[in-house]
Amino acid sequence: MSRTVQTWAGLLATAISLFATLPATAQDQWPNKQITYVVAYPPAGMTDIVGRLVAQELGAALNTTVIVDNKPGAAGAVGHGFVARAAPDGYTILGTAIGPMAIIPSLMENLPYDPVKSFEPVSLVATIPHVLVVNPDSPYQTVDDVIKAAKAKPGGLSYAAAGNGGVVHMQSELFKMQAGIDILQVPYKGDTPALQDVLAGNVTMMFAPLGAALSHIKAGKLRALAVTSPKRLATLPDVPTMAEAGVANFEVEQWQAVYVPANTPKPVIRRLNAEIVRALKKPDVVAKLEVLGVTAVGSTPGELADVQKADTAKWAKVIQTAGIKIE
Repeated sequence: MSRTVQTWAGLLATAISLFATLPATAQDQWPNKQITYVVAYPPAGMTDIVGRLVAQELGAALNTTVIVDNKPGAAGAVGHGFVARAAPDGYTILGTAIGPMAIIPSLMENLPYDPVKSFEPVSLVATIPHVLVVNPDSPYQTVDDVIKAAKAKPGGLSYAAAGNGGVVHMQSELFKMQAGIDILQVPYKGDTPALQDVLAGNVTMMFAPLGAALSHIKAGKLRALAVTSPKRLATLPDVPTMAEAGVANFEVEQWQAVYVPANTPKPVIRRLNAEIVRALKKPDVVAKLEVLGVTAVGSTPGELADVQKADTAKWAKVIQTAGIKIE
């Protein structure tokens, strides 16, 4: 064998040896198998609906299958614990919301996850504004009417809350704190039964998700007093924001977001972020979300982390001040 042939053979053997010692992540192109998108709530809820839309877009963009796996239970703790324990390889991602990441940790002890240490933020997906509604036969025409009535008769008015510790409950307590009033909480197991009692006139008011309340408002079955978003909504242009209605610094939006297990490789996070943000700019995706009363967002991982941090501090203060506990 000539020296040249021996040299090339040696180089080839060395290259093969080096390649064999590379970690699997360097050999394989992510993704090369199915991705699981975990939703910590039952099917047909808003987090599930938004999650399925995102999963469909991701599957097409990444040329792989993205399945939605519902793991409900313990106010989202079951699903979040599952993802926190999953391998940080980009094949398990979490579709979640403001509750488990910024509210529940201040209400429950011994959670199977840490909202900051267990996950890496990927992107905000969407926000859901709420609207303060009353029955159309109610004497209250404005937020100021509600405040004056509540001050005149503490505990005489009531609000519907979809679950103790949920964002509807939290913003109702924030309203009480900022307006200096006392209103009776009437808890329900979900948005639908809560809203039904407002429609029936059995409860004075509710901070209802826009998607749940909009059709009733348009049909004249509910009266909208104010929206909780920073700006007026295109779907309800004549309804003021809470700030415009006289309650300063009152902004509440129920956000949806995507996270992955801590220590997931940065290139995977960047790719997921890019595809999610790209999908949320597509006109058909924006339109599908708008029908649900949801606003498409998209963000950097850092922006999501900042929103989570700010909301955690905000709701921790409300929880402590109001003495809220989950039984």
